[in-house]
Amino acid sequence: MSKTKKRCISIIGLGYVGLPLAIAFGKAQKIIGFDVNSKKISDLKNGIDRTCEINSTEFDLTDINFTSDFNDLSKADFHIVAVPTPVDEDKKPDLSFLFSASKTIGRILKKNDIVVYESTVYPGATEEECLPILEDESGLKCGKDFFIGYSPERINPGDKSHTFEKITKVVSAQDEETLNIIFDIYSSVIDAGVHKSPSIKIAEAAKVIENTQRDLNIALINELAILFKKMNIDTHDVLQVASTKWNFLKFSPGLVGGHCIGVDPYYLTYKSLLLGYKPEIILAGRNINDNIGKHIASTVIEELQHRHKTLNEIIVTILGITFKENVSDIRNTRIVDILFTLKKYPVTIQIHDPRADKDDVKNEYQFNLSEFDDLKESDVVILAVPHDDFTTQGWNLIKKLLNPNGGIVYDVKSVLDREKKPENVNLLRL
Repeated sequence: MSKTKKRCISIIGLGYVGLPLAIAFGKAQKIIGFDVNSKKISDLKNGIDRTCEINSTEFDLTDINFTSDFNDLSKADFHIVAVPTPVDEDKKPDLSFLFSASKTIGRILKKNDIVVYESTVYPGATEEECLPILEDESGLKCGKDFFIGYSPERINPGDKSHTFEKITKVVSAQDEETLNIIFDIYSSVIDAGVHKSPSIKIAEAAKVIENTQRDLNIALINELAILFKKMNIDTHDVLQVASTKWNFLKFSPGLVGGHCIGVDPYYLTYKSLLLGYKPEIILAGRNINDNIGKHIASTVIEELQHRHKTLNEIIVTILGITFKENVSDIRNTRIVDILFTLKKYPVTIQIHDPRADKDDVKNEYQFNLSEFDDLKESDVVILAVPHDDFTTQGWNLIKKLLNPNGGIVYDVKSVLDREKKPENVNLLRL
């Protein structure tokens, strides 16, 4: 069987990364879409995407065999792994999903198959961790019987402009021939172009520093926001003035959560510590960003105490719990840092998010979301996630929720028009 024959593609993992891949490739040819979640597979067969990233009509344009039966993967010879790689409670890489996927593929692996990993990992993980599993499960030898590559995902949930096809794709492989095959396959569906990395390790490293760089830049602005608050200076006014210089990089303060920026730096620092080097700047940036939610909640409590409010009579409404605007994804959302800090005080907390799944929030964070009509009149409103559902209504929405006598509004992403602020509102921003 020739290495250069026409390939049958499988996508393993149909979440925020894998599903857009499956849709793109499924429009070009018949493929296999695999996920261990049988409920998800049932939904996808009916054209339902619970992440709300894929329009139902797009499914009609594809030829995808959605399945949770790993035996179906044996029909494919080009496997793309797109499973989550989170961190555990100790901020250490959790590669359990990646190991499980590798074992599954290993059981059906054939000679001349190619396996491409898209999941974010630390440099070296693909060859040092995943490759041995594939060999052990299959009894085949990598580089002789089957071949591997790495193509870091660059999916941005909720972004309808930078879609899979419109983002430059990086590809890498263990040898030149495999690299060319992977390049050609991705080029068939990528409009923005495909870039060949010199090695798998370099591609892995490039992925983690993309988000580490953003994390550090945001951490700097977050620290400045804390400092400027003590100086009674509005951070966004400072940024607007500073950005008049041509080479100033305008990052905004905010919560840094989700499955990429808030996670990827820990993969890099983990590998660094294994090699005997303790990274200082990266970990310092993570520490700052991981504590911004606590800072927001503490600021609200300080303002209430400054006003001599009785905390057990205070109602706080949090708008939004997903990790960013206009998505349903609650993985690693840092809104919970605001929630859990506030729960240390005798205030009443209610959260509303039209995008998040109530059951997911309950199972993950043991907190019940409220319907909008059930929200009680509040003393504090925290606009935590600027969903379009909220921002299109602006101050009209806030006034519906706030006590008629006024109160505190914390606009985390500074999306509310300051000029239209009601006189009886104390507006706080990062």
